[in-house]
Amino acid sequence: MTTLMQKPWLESYPQEIPETIDYDKQTLQSYLKRAAEQFPDKGAFHFMGKEMTYSAVYEEALKLANQLRKYGITQGDRVAVMLANTPQAVISYYGALLAGAVVVQTNPLYVEREIEHQMNDSGAKIMICLDLVYPRVAKVREKTSLTHIIVTGIKDYLPFPKNKIYPFIQKKNTGIKVDLTYSDTLLSFSKVIESGAAKEIELDIDPVNDLALLQYTGGTTGPAKGVMLTHYNLVVNTQQCEEWMYKLEPGKEVVMAALPFFHVYGMTTVMNLAVRMAFKMIIMPKFDPKGILKAIEKHKATLYPGAPTMYIGLLNHPDIKKHDLSSIKACISGSAPLPLEVQTGFEDTTHGRLVEGYGLTETSPVAIANLLWGKRKPGSVGMPWPDTDVKILSAETGEDAAPNEVGEIMIKGPQVMKGYWKQPEATQASFRGEWFLSGDMGYMDEEGFFYIVDRKKDMIIAGGFNIYPREVEEVLYEHEAVQEVCVIGVPDPYRGETVKAFVVLKEGASATEDQLDEHCRNELASFKVPKYYEFREELPKTMVGKILRRVLVEEEKEKRK
Repeated sequence: MTTLMQKPWLESYPQEIPETIDYDKQTLQSYLKRAAEQFPDKGAFHFMGKEMTYSAVYEEALKLANQLRKYGITQGDRVAVMLANTPQAVISYYGALLAGAVVVQTNPLYVEREIEHQMNDSGAKIMICLDLVYPRVAKVREKTSLTHIIVTGIKDYLPFPKNKIYPFIQKKNTGIKVDLTYSDTLLSFSKVIESGAAKEIELDIDPVNDLALLQYTGGTTGPAKGVMLTHYNLVVNTQQCEEWMYKLEPGKEVVMAALPFFHVYGMTTVMNLAVRMAFKMIIMPKFDPKGILKAIEKHKATLYPGAPTMYIGLLNHPDIKKHDLSSIKACISGSAPLPLEVQTGFEDTTHGRLVEGYGLTETSPVAIANLLWGKRKPGSVGMPWPDTDVKILSAETGEDAAPNEVGEIMIKGPQVMKGYWKQPEATQASFRGEWFLSGDMGYMDEEGFFYIVDRKKDMIIAGGFNIYPREVEEVLYEHEAVQEVCVIGVPDPYRGETVKAFVVLKEGASATEDQLDEHCRNELASFKVPKYYEFREELPKTMVGKILRRVLVEEEKEKRK
């Protein structure tokens, strides 16, 4: 039996959350079948006026699955899905799984080089993509193993007359009009669904060992690696999420689906959780603060997983006080540090609970989170989820760190990946026995609450001192004029590296370098205070809202050549 000394966080678990869970030994797609059987007439999603029930979604996913088999997909083959948040993204994801395929989620923002790498690395045979991104796919298709491309448009799942009007709006907004000539290998998504048979396919899948997903990492240290996640990895993390949010009721909640489904965070905490528990998703194709405020009020959304920039965007929107957001019960923030001011501001506005969690693509993704209803600590990312063990590897001794000692975070649990696709050496280097080495630096306090200091590779070493960008960013977020900030290390002839802060000010607010410098000097040791400040209108971000620190680092390198 686990002791509190080994897992001190268990003492803080409320009685509703179990220390260990009896996990489903079944495929991920079985959740969609169950939702369709138990809640056939329950709305699965709302999308720009379009509604579909769980039984209808399951039927279309089965039709797609049978057509994929017709086009040559067999169990274990890879199917790439390159879609924004749309009904087609849900249908394609589960349709590929129902065909026995492994899903390869592909970011719609990828350029030709990234598409080519991911398709060749994964060996995907079929891609399902948006018409807007098809021109990029077409340019590299001949260099890949893709045999068929299935194309869809946002208009395909809009009600009349929106479906007729939308192409004109799309062309006006993007400047892109895609004229397609369909063939035996270039197919219309709508026609594929129409032609499919809604019958179940017999599969012989081992949920524990067989892959459901190849999820590619960001490629911050080289070409993106395919993270191998099994059905069991994803089922486990979905069930852990359900247990952590124990006040949510099956078939009754409404989820804001603004996090991209192609990102593992949105995939698990929004799409897979919603399907498992038959929640209704309010699908947003992109982050639109005004649209989200309206949608929360109109649809009485109760759950809103997001990223800090999403909550910041809502809090700073001029119309926020015009909308009733009191339906919100729970929000888990991830993918980037959650400033305390954002947490308290959002909770004061909605009266719901907003807590920070922590995880990685390699952990499906969630490993640690604060309690939504229970003890939490400011600045902490919380405590490990059921059946998850976390410890700190001391940088000094290479052994387990003492409480409050900074080191590398190590994770062990049933949601940890099988390994990196076709990269046994990288897989081996990422593990110490059963423990996954996260590459993140942090510490655990005496009660088992964890704190993220920073990415191991983002640490700034200035004059022999270790400086963690997150600490400096937290201080700058406390300044009343600062909306967003990113801190990096830049070359310094004397100290080796020094600190630079990129700052976005709140609309209508003002602050000078001297004012920010004075603020930092009151809160930080002098060696941590930024030497340089650069004010910007916006910071580069991923579609999930994570600030792209590496882009700023590369820009600085180019400036200094």
